[in-house]
Amino acid sequence: MSQYAFSVTVRTQHLPDQSAPERNSYAFAYTIHIRNTGTVPAQLISRHWIITDSDNKVQEVSGLGVVGHQPLLRPGEEFEYTSWASIPTPTGTMRGEYFCVAEDGHRFEVEIPEFALVLPRMLH
Repeated sequence: MSQYAFSVTVRTQHLPDQSAPERNSYAFAYTIHIRNTGTVPAQLISRHWIITDSDNKVQEVSGLGVVGHQPLLRPGEEFEYTSWASIPTPTGTMRGEYFCVAEDGHRFEVEIPEFALVLPRMLH
């Protein structure tokens, strides 16, 4: 087990009330569950997202924290938040990374594995 590690799981949901297909706007919520699986307390400082629609157009989003928080997680502690993204096609993907700093000053990145943004009727 690494001293410096967070696990990340993601759940997504289409937001029909926030979408406007006639204007090529499809909104999706994503709920991220983060757990410190390392042995040292660490703080999530910033994020970087790569959002790709089905036409292979890419949006990149970076910023401090997540939903206004920079959670400090001790080993075993968890943090969950929900945010959203809008893309111009009914399907797409997101992936990215969190930049973190451990209590001892060590900096590390946590990969957010790619996940799908898909309208429910698009699933086969």
